[in-house]
Amino acid sequence: MTEHADLAMVNLDSSDPAAHAAFYSRALGWEVTHSQAEYAMISKDGTSIGFGLVPGYAPPAWPDDTAGKRYHLDLYVDDVALAEKDLVAAGATRPEFQPGGERWTVLLDPIGQPFCLCPRPQG
Repeated sequence: MTEHADLAMVNLDSSDPAAHAAFYSRALGWEVTHSQAEYAMISKDGTSIGFGLVPGYAPPAWPDDTAGKRYHLDLYVDDVALAEKDLVAAGATRPEFQPGGERWTVLLDPIGQPFCLCPRPQG
């Protein structure tokens, strides 16, 4: 198949773009490159994640088998327990339902959107 495009960035809906960007900036170590009430962005090495204000935004319930699935981010970390501790201190929460066993840990970011901490592959 012929390559037709390169991923420039991902834009995520948010109830609080500036706070959302600040949280993921801390989680990923990326720079906040734009921050306003309506839109914020973090970037690293030419890739960006944007956070756009959606009035009335409501995060998905976790777990919720009756609703359509939205996005979630998987983050590789060297130490899942340490990353979880740091991200909970930064505003994430750990829901009771954890379907990943030792393969991943689900957290909810400060606006309630699920994301996963995954052990970094060795080798």
